[in-house]
Amino acid sequence: MSLRIATFNVENLMNRFDYSGYRNQLQQDRTLALFEIANEAEYRALEQARTIAHADDTRQLTALAIAATRADILCLQEVDNMEALKAFEYGYLFKMVGQGYRQKYTTSGNDSRGIDVAVMLRSETAHGQPIEFVRMTSHAHLTYADLGLHTPELAALGEEPHERIFRRDCLEIDVTVAGRPLTIYSVHFKSMGSPRNGMDGRQATMPIRHAEALAVRHIIEERFGKEHAGSERWMICGDLNDYRERVVIGGDTFGDFTFEPTEETASSVHTLVAGGFCENIVERRPTLDRWTLYHTRGPQERHLCQLDYILLSPSLAARNATAVPDIVRGGQPWRTPFPPGQDVERYPRTGWDRPKASDHCPVVVTLDIA
Repeated sequence: MSLRIATFNVENLMNRFDYSGYRNQLQQDRTLALFEIANEAEYRALEQARTIAHADDTRQLTALAIAATRADILCLQEVDNMEALKAFEYGYLFKMVGQGYRQKYTTSGNDSRGIDVAVMLRSETAHGQPIEFVRMTSHAHLTYADLGLHTPELAALGEEPHERIFRRDCLEIDVTVAGRPLTIYSVHFKSMGSPRNGMDGRQATMPIRHAEALAVRHIIEERFGKEHAGSERWMICGDLNDYRERVVIGGDTFGDFTFEPTEETASSVHTLVAGGFCENIVERRPTLDRWTLYHTRGPQERHLCQLDYILLSPSLAARNATAVPDIVRGGQPWRTPFPPGQDVERYPRTGWDRPKASDHCPVVVTLDIA
């Protein structure tokens, strides 16, 4: 009994316009920065035109990347709301690719921009086994105080005990596949952000992601029992905005790139896998071939890293000991340097840095859940 499940950060799947760039130049699109704009009304009209002009190519590429996963269940990050998800699924996945996802689930999380996690299900697997939704539980309301997770490190960031832990949500979805139960925890952890307090963005925001990871562990142990959680069928899927290792890139476009793997001593991902709580099955791939995102802040800071995860319970991982996830990279922009032997054919109309399917790559795996 096989099930194919994927996770993908689709990046800003919105059904509204973002005008914040008018007052914050850091959020202004580079195209509009080229022009002298007289007032906010003119800016709004230009922003609408720019967004619409870019959106169709971008979402075609997003749909192609999703179609390439051939997933029965799809966990998404950065979805604006159900209306945006329905419009994308019907207008692109269904009309363009020929297959869609009739069952869609999301809730309003804690993100200040309104981008949430979502899960879409087919009615049955590729082999005709029925997929049935059982229930959805949001954990967006949980606070640091609720779980006893407030720390001095969080206080130093201005986080109060009464504030909510998850920056979006930990969306708990229970399904059955041919009658077999499976629980999916769809997550999107705190982004790294900009440098602050003398630390880079990743280090500065690590305490928040660490608390989110501890909260996910707590939710799972409360659900199944601390002693029995390892023997149950559950998985954690999503963008954890952190990595245990990265591939540092040297050289340049006009010469030979170099790719140097380095391990990280600190990571919020460690918090989830510690003690064998779950397994990051992407680590079954070769070290240079685990990345799902290219990060750059200019020639001085360039690396490939894994931000997108499928983490399996010990029981599910053992049952699928030979399962190795696929990473779909055809929607990556041309600026992304690929290590030797990893080049793929990009989708039509993919640009140097846009349009693109996303900066993230979908991760997908076929599992036996019998």
